[in-house]
Amino acid sequence: MVTYNIVHTASFYHNLTGFVPERNLIQLLYFCRKSFDMNYSLVIHSILRWAVVVLGLWAVLSALFAVVSKREYRSADNKISLFFMISCDIQLLLGLVLYFTGMWFEKVKSGMGEVMKEPAERFFAVEHALMMIIAWLLVHVGRSMAKRADTDAQKHKRTLIYFGIALVIILAMIPWPFRQPGIAREWFPQL
Repeated sequence: MVTYNIVHTASFYHNLTGFVPERNLIQLLYFCRKSFDMNYSLVIHSILRWAVVVLGLWAVLSALFAVVSKREYRSADNKISLFFMISCDIQLLLGLVLYFTGMWFEKVKSGMGEVMKEPAERFFAVEHALMMIIAWLLVHVGRSMAKRADTDAQKHKRTLIYFGIALVIILAMIPWPFRQPGIAREWFPQL
């Protein structure tokens, strides 16, 4: 809304005076629009982490109880693993959008040495991104391995192992509020 108003005002000024805004103004407008979109993307990314955590815990606990009780692999087990995988997919897509359109990729391009010296920059530019991609891969491989398993026990064990490792990585790499300053994010973000 703010960006629209600025663009609309600049367009109105151009129509009124015939003056074309300078390049700096156009770059400022682009930056405002990009920042506005980034803010929403980051909020959505931060809120959806709860879906990933809840669905991941549900899938892992379901697999654990199934292994202990030796129950059959049901369609509900398949669905929860599918929902967990889909939530991870959405998070990865939002994360990649944030990474490549935000400041982290620019900092990496300007020099990895400087990024690695600063803990907060290193966390978001390298550690968080890399480990979340590894967790995403584990979720996909785990779901595929569980679907290919011959017995119900194998399906539950593979789900438990792959999803369990992925969930531990996810929980370790989320910027929880109790993390060090610069890394810590709020429990529930606000605009």
